[in-house]
Amino acid sequence: MDQVRIVALYNQSVSDVAQAEIKSESAIASRSFTFSERLKLWLISWAGYLFIRVVGATLRYQFIPEPGCLADEHAVAAPGTIWCFWHRSVLPATYRFRNQGLAVMTSRSFDGEYIARIIQKLGFVAVRGSSSRGAVGALLGMRQQLEQGHAAVFTIDGPRGPRYVAKPGPVLLAKKTGAPINCFYVAVERAWILNSWDRMIIPKLFSRAVVYGSSPIHVPADATDQQMSAFHQQMQETLERCRLKAEEAVSNQ
Repeated sequence: MDQVRIVALYNQSVSDVAQAEIKSESAIASRSFTFSERLKLWLISWAGYLFIRVVGATLRYQFIPEPGCLADEHAVAAPGTIWCFWHRSVLPATYRFRNQGLAVMTSRSFDGEYIARIIQKLGFVAVRGSSSRGAVGALLGMRQQLEQGHAAVFTIDGPRGPRYVAKPGPVLLAKKTGAPINCFYVAVERAWILNSWDRMIIPKLFSRAVVYGSSPIHVPADATDQQMSAFHQQMQETLERCRLKAEEAVSNQ
């Protein structure tokens, strides 16, 4: 969906147009799966869950926060905050931030369905939608989760990339809710790198992992379009700083 349309619909504060879109998206999300699809979803979701639990339990994590980072020494995110990170570190990040009730935007695709099931088993809240499909409903869902005291998390260059290019959704959400934006990255000492669009990291057993968290970005409620673009650029630069700092730290250990 065009980003301008996302902003326009969201700014209508759940108008009739947005309500109709959410209803349509809900129908898509609630579609029935064939027996073969249900079997695949069951197998993939349990295999993914067990893989993350087994591999994650062997990793030795270190958390490096910048001044003012809104997570404690155990990388527990403060309630009502927004978190963004690059898609490629989703596996080590999922284990490190498990069981915190974090709300995660998850695609409405078949892949998104099993991802939602995996993260729900790990204590996350799946909010369905993405930048390309169901964006309005997903942003409204994330806003609701923030208002309920949960932290909201975006794999900000997902679900299809391009890699290391941040989408603007968190900046709009921060403006509407007053929630601060925080960025982080998880670098792993030893890992397999998939030949995928995101160059996904598959950690090797007993590796060191560094989580680098940024200081917060605050977006005022009266921010102009020009200022919003500047905050988007600041978020992009902060995400890259976190990646470089995490990779530097894990290589120097």
